[in-house]
Amino acid sequence: MERYPFRLFNPDAVRALSGTAGLLLRKAVALFAGLVLCSAAAASPVVVVIPLNGAVGPASADFVVRALARATEEHAQLAVLEIDTPGGLDQSMRSIIKAILASPVPVAAFIAPGGARAASAGTYIVYASHIAAMAPGTNLGAATPIRIGAGGSTEPEPGQAKTDTGASASASAGMSAASTETTKQVQDAAAYIRGLAQLRGRNVQWAERAVREAVSLSASEALAQNVIDLNASDVPDLLAKLNGRHVHTVTGDHVLATSGAVVMTIQPDWRSRFLATITDPSVALILITIGMYGLFFEFANPGLALPGVAGAISLMLGLFALQLLPVDFAGLGLILLGITFLVAEIFLPTFGTLGFGGIVAFAMGALMLFRTDTPGYGIPVALVVGLTIATALFVFVVSSIALRARRRPVVSGAEALLGSIGEMLEDVAPSDSGWARVHGERWRVCCHETPALLARGERVRVLGRHGLMLSVARLDEIKQGEK
Repeated sequence: MERYPFRLFNPDAVRALSGTAGLLLRKAVALFAGLVLCSAAAASPVVVVIPLNGAVGPASADFVVRALARATEEHAQLAVLEIDTPGGLDQSMRSIIKAILASPVPVAAFIAPGGARAASAGTYIVYASHIAAMAPGTNLGAATPIRIGAGGSTEPEPGQAKTDTGASASASAGMSAASTETTKQVQDAAAYIRGLAQLRGRNVQWAERAVREAVSLSASEALAQNVIDLNASDVPDLLAKLNGRHVHTVTGDHVLATSGAVVMTIQPDWRSRFLATITDPSVALILITIGMYGLFFEFANPGLALPGVAGAISLMLGLFALQLLPVDFAGLGLILLGITFLVAEIFLPTFGTLGFGGIVAFAMGALMLFRTDTPGYGIPVALVVGLTIATALFVFVVSSIALRARRRPVVSGAEALLGSIGEMLEDVAPSDSGWARVHGERWRVCCHETPALLARGERVRVLGRHGLMLSVARLDEIKQGEK
């Protein structure tokens, strides 16, 4: 016989218990097993994967900042920023970099497999991350601020290295404000990426070349030149290579335990998708246009409500998007001026002058609206042409309707009575007044121009109105006068 015939987890012993005691014991066993499983899951390291795809803008910056905050709440071992971007806006890029630098969770920038790239703003983000990795077949670089392309290079050409003092002084004196702004942008960008490279111990010289010369590197070249820390084929391979690595963050040194970690991918929520939609420059321009015309309809026809509500909402969303984007206020002013001219064309007899000027102002303003050539943040010419044509057709249709309405005879009010035909309801002596039926209504009438009696049933024409009294004349006399 066994020394301990009853054991807590002996199935036969548990089944042998009956009644309330057996039920409570089975529940206790299930609860204990659940707690053990939860403790095991909680003990597993967590790695948060944050995809950063497309142009870097206000929406993507907001998403990455909130995702890094969530990684901190989850006490993640590592946050992997999967990058595939052609670049983006400077302000949004700096927001992401500030969040990375302040993150207590180590951030690994990983240029995802499948031919991804980290160009322009993406290069700065890679340099700012605690760990930089690339998959084969990817590239990074070309970090020159995009707006300096029109101004040209600030460095002298090779053939112009040796020039006389007079020519150099003349060139300096003729430097435009645009080239001065270009120089400032390049110097600021070079200093910024140089500081990030020094902070992470990466290749400082190549970082400056990426800004000044717009050079790029493949994955193997970047690893050989100490621009990145390692190459990895995918996220699991990256986590396997990072296991046991020492990383320094704002909270101190960390030893990564990524082997067997639970990978949690954070996808953009509805807020990020909505923000990405309205901050698209094309959508912002359409919202502004709809908002202006909606309010115009409401002011022109008070009480319709729907145009005013839709216009106000569209205008507010468009203005919200504009305050997040690099807007050229001269372009915005031209758009508003163009819409004003087009609306004025409906009411003023300018024979198309205001309408043509409004179309030109609207098209020029739409092309000038945003101060950047960053991929994904320009307005397609096809959209500008389409909106301009639609606006011109809208003005033409509304003007035609208004012109036809203006030429239509008056059918109501005091003016509608003039020239109307009525029928006498009683005999009326000259210079006296009586009653007549005009437009199915009884009116007091008088006739000072007819010397003879107006008989009952005789037809008369209204010549004028004085309050509630109508001046009439015999219809036969009017016809004879016209002959």
